[in-house]
Formats: sequence, C-alpha cells, structure tokens
Amino acid sequence: MPTAPQDLGLTQAQVETARAQVGWNELPAARTTGPLRVAFRQFSSFLILILVVAAGIAIVLGEYRDAATIGLVVLLNAVLGFVQEWKAETALASLRGMLAPKAMVFRDGREQIIPAREIVPDDILVLSPGIRVAADAVVLRNSDLRVDESVLTGESVPVSKETGDEDAMVFTGTSVVAGRAEARVTATGPRTEFGKIADLTVAMGPKKTNLQNKLGHLAQQLGLAAILVAAGVMLLGIALGRDLVEMVMTGLSLSVAMVPEGLPAVVTITLALGATAMVRQNALARRLQAVETLGAASVICTDKTGTLTENKMTATRIWTHDDTYKVTGTGYDPAGHIEVDGKRVRAADDPLLASVLETGLYCSHARLNHEGDHWHLVGTPTEGALVTLAYKGWCTLPNERGLIEEIPFSSSRKRMSVLYQSDGETAVLSKGAPGQILDICSEIQTRDGAKCMQPQDRKSVLDAYAGLAEQGLRVIGLARHATVNTRIKECDLTFLGLVGLIDPPREEVKTAIAAAGTAGIRVIMITGDSPITAKAIADQLALKVDLPLTGSELDALSDADLTSVLAQNVLFARTKPEQKMRIVSALQQQDQIVAMTGDGVNDAPALKKADIGVAMGIRGTDVAQDAADLVLLDDNFATILRAIGEGRRQFANVQKFVRYLLSSNAGEVFALVINIAIGGPLIFLATQILWMNLVTDGVTAVALGMEKSEPDQMSYPPRRKNTPIVGGAGLLTIVMLGLYTGLSSLWIFLNLQGQGVELARTTAFTAMVVFEKVSVFAFRSLHLPGWKIGWFSNPFLLVALGVTLGAQVLAVYWPPLQAMLHTVPMGWSEWQVVVLFALPILILPELVKTFAPLFQRAA
Repeated sequence: MPTAPQDLGLTQAQVETARAQVGWNELPAARTTGPLRVAFRQFSSFLILILVVAAGIAIVLGEYRDAATIGLVVLLNAVLGFVQEWKAETALASLRGMLAPKAMVFRDGREQIIPAREIVPDDILVLSPGIRVAADAVVLRNSDLRVDESVLTGESVPVSKETGDEDAMVFTGTSVVAGRAEARVTATGPRTEFGKIADLTVAMGPKKTNLQNKLGHLAQQLGLAAILVAAGVMLLGIALGRDLVEMVMTGLSLSVAMVPEGLPAVVTITLALGATAMVRQNALARRLQAVETLGAASVICTDKTGTLTENKMTATRIWTHDDTYKVTGTGYDPAGHIEVDGKRVRAADDPLLASVLETGLYCSHARLNHEGDHWHLVGTPTEGALVTLAYKGWCTLPNERGLIEEIPFSSSRKRMSVLYQSDGETAVLSKGAPGQILDICSEIQTRDGAKCMQPQDRKSVLDAYAGLAEQGLRVIGLARHATVNTRIKECDLTFLGLVGLIDPPREEVKTAIAAAGTAGIRVIMITGDSPITAKAIADQLALKVDLPLTGSELDALSDADLTSVLAQNVLFARTKPEQKMRIVSALQQQDQIVAMTGDGVNDAPALKKADIGVAMGIRGTDVAQDAADLVLLDDNFATILRAIGEGRRQFANVQKFVRYLLSSNAGEVFALVINIAIGGPLIFLATQILWMNLVTDGVTAVALGMEKSEPDQMSYPPRRKNTPIVGGAGLLTIVMLGLYTGLSSLWIFLNLQGQGVELARTTAFTAMVVFEKVSVFAFRSLHLPGWKIGWFSNPFLLVALGVTLGAQVLAVYWPPLQAMLHTVPMGWSEWQVVVLFALPILILPELVKTFAPLFQRAA
C-alpha cells in the first residue's frame, strides 16, 4: 500500500483502495440473540416440556378443558420469560459502538472531520487535547503529546509520546490529555490492540451462571421424578384392575402435581424485580442472574484506578528545606487546606510556600472550571493537582497568564520550563522529576532566603523524594529563578521543594472492604499501576498485602506456585490482560466464585472469564461494559457490596420459594398417592392442581421472592459453590410439611365422602390451598422467627395472601370458576375444619425457630 505524503494525507482514490483491502474501521458487531431464539428458549425447560406432553395426552383423551388450562399455563410462562430475557438482551445495546464517532484527519491536503469508521491505514490523524484516538497510529510530528492509556494498560499516569521513540505509538480508545500531534494510522478495526483484546473477549464464549446450573439440575431431577412416579402409579392402578382412562388421568395429575409449574416464571420475575431494585442503587444487571451470582462471590478481584480510587490526582504532601506540609481534600475541588504542625497556613503567611504554589500554578496549562456545584479539570491530571493545590493555599491568581516562552515536557527531559512574567517580575519556572530539576539548580530556598546548594542539601532532597515515593506518591520537583533574559535558560535555578501526588482512595471504599471481610469475601487488587503506588493505596484502605507481585514476576510462576501465592495476601501490579485471566482461572480452579471489576479494554477478557464481570459505567469502555454481567453506574467499589447483599437476598429468596413450592407440591403428591393406594377416587383433578401450583402458589411465591434482606445476611461467609437450593434440611422440611398437609387434606376428603364426592373434593382442594397459603410464613426466613423479621415487613406477601385466598373463595362460589375447576359451594362447617387443620402449620414452625437457638447454645 503506498505511503501518503506527510503534508497532504491520502487522496480519495487511495482511501477507497485501502478500504477495499481492510474494510471499515470498526469491530465486528457483537452477536445478539434474536427474538425468535429467545422465544423458543422459553420452551426448552424440562418442566415445561412435561406440561406440553401432559396437554397433548389430555387432548388425546378428550379432556379439552384440562388441555386448554395446561396450555394457558405454558403460554403465560413463556410470555413472562420472553419479556424479561429480551429486556436483558437489549438493555445495553447502545454500548456496542466500539469506536469514537468522529475523527480529524489530513486528506487531500486539508484537515477534515470524518466518521471514525471511515479511517483507513496511512490516514494522518490530527490529535489534540480531549480527542479519543480512533485507530492505532505512529506519531509523525509532536508538541508535548501526552496520552491517557489507562483503558489499555491500567496505568493512571498519562504517557508522553516523542517522535522517533520506539514507543511513539498511539492506540485506539486512548485519550489525548495534552499537546498536539500528527500520526499515521498503522492499524484499524480488529487489527488494532483494542480489537485484539476484544477478539480475546469474544473467544471466551457465553457462560452459564451458578444459579442457572442449579435450577437446570433441579428441573431435571423433578422432571425425572415426576415421570417415574406418575408412570409407576399408573401401571400399579392398571395392574390392580382400575380403569385405563382414569389411571392415565391420575398419572397425568401426579406428574402435574410434582412439577412446580410456576417455578420458571417465579424465578424470572424475582430476579427481574431484584435487578430493578439494583438500578436504584447504581448497579445495572445486564443478565438477570448476574446479581444472584455476585451474592455468592467469595473473591473480588478489583482494579485500582477509578474503582478503589477517585481517578483524580491530588497533592497530599509538600516538602521544603524547612518544613513538611500536609494537604487535605481530594480531587479537583479546592475545598481543603494546607497545614504544618497541625496549623493551617496560606500563601500570604508563608513566602516559601507561596513560591512553591505559584510555580506549580504558573508552570502549567491546566485550569479549573466551576460549573454549578462541581469543579472540572481542563488539562493533565498532574497539572490539575498543582493548580488545585494553589487554590487550597489561597495563592494569588493572575488576571491574565504572563507566559512568554515555554520548553515543553518530554520523556527524555522529564521536566517543563516556562518564562513567566507576574507583577513586573520575570522568572524561569520549572517542574518535573526531582532528579532532573536538581540538575539545573545551584541554590536551595530556605525561610531565610536562597543559599548555595551543598551536597548534604542535595542528599536531603533525594532522601525526601525517596520517602514520598515509598508512600506511593508521584513526586514533582519545583524550582525558579528571577531573570532579565527574554529566553529560557535552564541553569542556576533555586530549588523550592517537592510535591507528593496520588490518586486518592474513595472515602467509602475502606468501609466497604471492611464489610467484605466481615462477610467472608476476599478482596484482591489487580492493577496495571506500579506496585509501590498500589501497595500505598492498599495500606490506606486497610487492605492487607504481604506480597506485591508484578506481571513479569507472575509470568515466572508455575501454576502450582501461583496457587501457593494466591493463598497469601497478594497484590498484582503491572498486569496484562492475559495475566488477569490467568489469575481468575487459578481462583476458579480452587472452586472460588470470582467477581472481577474493571473499566478498560485490558479488563474485558477477565471480566468475561470471571463468574461475574463488573464494569464501570462512567469511565468504562464499551468493550468492558459489553463483556460484563453488571455495570456500576457510579464506578464505586462500595456499590459492589450493596450488590452482593442484594445477591445474597435473591439466592435466599430463591431457596425460600423453591422449598415453599416443593412442600406444597409434596402435600398434593402424598394425598394423591395414598388415596390411589387405598382405592379411593381422585382427590384432586388436574385443573385443580394447576390452579394450586400456578395461580395461588405462583402469586404467593413471587411475593415471597420480595422478602427484604435478613438482618444478619452479611455476617455469614459466602455460600459454597456446591450449595444446593434444597439441601438435606430443606428436603426434611418439604417431606414433613408435605406429609402433614397431604394427610390432613386426605382425612378431610375421606370424612366428607358421605356428603358427596364433589363436596369432599372441593373441601380437600380448598384445604390444600389454605394450608399452602398459611405455610408461606414458615418460609419467610429459614432460621429466624416472624417476630424477628417483622410480621408486616413484607406487605406484598400480605396482599398476595388476600388476593389468592379471595380467588379461592371465587373458585368455590363463582359459577364460571366452579365449571372450570369442578367445585361446589362449601358450608360453614367445612370451613371450620379447614381452619382447625391450618393452625398447627402457622404455630409450630414459629415455636421451633424461636427455641432452636436456645437448645443449640445449651448443647
């Protein structure tokens, strides 16, 4: 491909030739699931397939009313599931735009603004502050170009680009923070570094959550059990000489009774309601199961910049020959002060401090804009921190900038100098790396004036520099020299002092990390920043770190060594995308449920590899957000802890309503099986069972899924990956409660047969509905009594009980429902029997949960 002249750029003919070879400057569109596939997916559940077969059998036997009822159940479940899953599929469709929408290029000898997707190799990009780089390119001409590459590397400090250097490349998705440059495009679309990482993310493929796996396994078990029990009872009845059609309908009723038809819809609705609640807490779940999975997280692998920290450079220390100053406040809001020995000082009170502040303020291109209640930085983060520092010290702000000449910062010089005129005085002002500033200084400023710099003075500066650097601070040296020259001469300057800068931790993160520890959740920092800075931030957050490890040191470890390292309090710094994925994989091999946070393109593969990927919503890249399961709308680590609490609540509620539904179904199955064994007529019809399982139980189960968090839920360690939804204790509860409700309804049925089978069946049917409604109180908490969680703390449940019991009254007395459900009116005596048998279900579980802890403590 021909190379474009540097001054003129490509011609339109060259652009068309290049595009024919490489295509558009865009990443392949992320694959989305179409509506038809989502719709068909609603019928793939084993439980739903059983209902479809049951409806078909009912049609063959001529039971069209039963078939229509079953079909209505299947259709309702499919509609609910489709609506929620389609919303999840399309929730972040706007985040799929992978490249900057516009870019400035040289073409046909002039600057043009074009859509970024039209860029081709050999185009000449024009870069200036605030622009997002639209393609990988090599720098041709440059004036103090500095680029924020944190989305690719995780490094929070902008990188200088020098023409002719080996690293004089700019990359797609990074942002220009200072300077101006022209750069020739070398790669576009999927061939960029951005694109290669996106390909790595796509290669991970789809993943199933822990809850999906457990529910799928449970559905298979229930479906198999339903088929075996129904077939066994049907064959037994036929062998005993019962009518074939009657036994087929009995088997159909049994299979319907064992299948919790409402379970898929209840799970979907509960997770959707939880996801909606999380949006109000600044966490957007891209997949319904995401929050529940986060609730099981045992490890959080977190990025540093912008997640644990504010992503705003802040001056925290000032060192001079005579004093060390402490600076309060964070970010670019000047609300803070400077103090020495516990006393606040201003520039007017301290001439030496004033010189430091003025030099940092005037030797800069940054400025602060005050808009409403917020301060916004225009310029580089380092210069913004120095300008904010000057504001905090009440430094005199110039009406007009007196900049006469400038020698810009470069990676080779590592300093910036300006010739500045203020109040009639002209001075050379310099800032940069302390060593490079010392090289051009012959004096050092003291309270008593400037003095010749002695070797011990130079050593004091270097020792102070080392001390600040060990605290994880980025250290800037400052110097000045009054002059009458009209050109900058970087020699014989007076060294003023050092300023220590850091991207400070968010105020609420320390509390959140402590809360994670209380909840038994381990936090591991994985960052692209330096180990010293990362360790300093960890110390400030009380995140215990015994072993800082860099990416190169990680590469030298075997898998066994990495497993050993992960058993320690480790921190990973200077990491690359593939290294982050390796860490996540190693943790998963230890049966940990891993949550991974990140915002950059470099984080996307690990976000997708993790059990739960958490992307930043404010500064997160589109690729990271697209790979994630959860997006933090406020970029705040503390929000993750709130999401974990919501996830734990959701799983606990899933356990509650699954056990509730199964215990209800167990009572129906016991009543049916025992009644068949003793040769009685059907105690429940198939339509009545569907009414109980979906209309009444389903509504109550949805309300049960809206139970609030239990007061002690964040004081327990995370559940293990293999924690069952039902479990041994749950199975015992299901059997015991099922036996009681089944035998009670059967006793009522048998004792009322003398008054007619229709009345006996209606009363037994109503009794089972009432038993199931009353038993819901036993499942509001699996270990706390109602008086501890509050009898009226879930108003949705009280409304659901009123609605479902009212619906059952209609089923007994309203002719249209009587015809559909084959019921007859009940008298007061039948209702009294039902209430009498229901009371123990309400009282006994509360007594057990109240007194069980006393016996446990005594033991």
